[in-house]
Amino acid sequence: MATPTPHPAPAGLRERKKQRTRDALIRAALELFTEQGYEATTIDEIAEAVDVSQRTYFRYFANKEDVAFAVQGMVEARFFDELTARPAAEAPLTALRSAVMVAWDDIGSVIESVIPVELYMRSFRMIESTPALVAAHLRRSSELEEQIALLIARREGLDLDADPRPRVLVAAFSGVMRVAGRVWGEGEDCSVASIREVAQSYLDQIGPAMDDDWRAR
Repeated sequence: MATPTPHPAPAGLRERKKQRTRDALIRAALELFTEQGYEATTIDEIAEAVDVSQRTYFRYFANKEDVAFAVQGMVEARFFDELTARPAAEAPLTALRSAVMVAWDDIGSVIESVIPVELYMRSFRMIESTPALVAAHLRRSSELEEQIALLIARREGLDLDADPRPRVLVAAFSGVMRVAGRVWGEGEDCSVASIREVAQSYLDQIGPAMDDDWRAR
């Protein structure tokens, strides 16, 4: 009797399986990184934790750095998408502030579809305390800031190379967000509502912080 030819899995099923594998690798990697350290963790350990081969790991991530920033990349992409969709009539700072606030309204569910928010906080602290990842984080942030500045320049009909305002604004905005993230990471409340509240309170200070006379306040 001829051996039946197995039917290939439907495309949707294959994609869901791939997504589950990717999410499992992210969670396993972040758990290992935060428990035993980024440098001490090997790709083989991450793959073994998910019961896949090293070859399978490399189908999803090029190296350890990629998996360390995978969730952060999702958060950044959600913000950038929201900024792209902001009404053209909004002033640049208003668009940036609105985009980050709206993104945080639903980013919690995006994070929690992959890892617990508590693990996201632990991984944030791990990145901040790992020199190799701090350098990578600064490089990634610089690249993202340039993309945002270019988007702002296009929204305003400006030449980014001739007008410094988009880069200056984005640098100020990004600096505030980094400080807010650090404050959140050092706190005890690991909820998305908490980081949203911290970010909002710090963004509210951009205008007053640029006032010429602080002592008058």
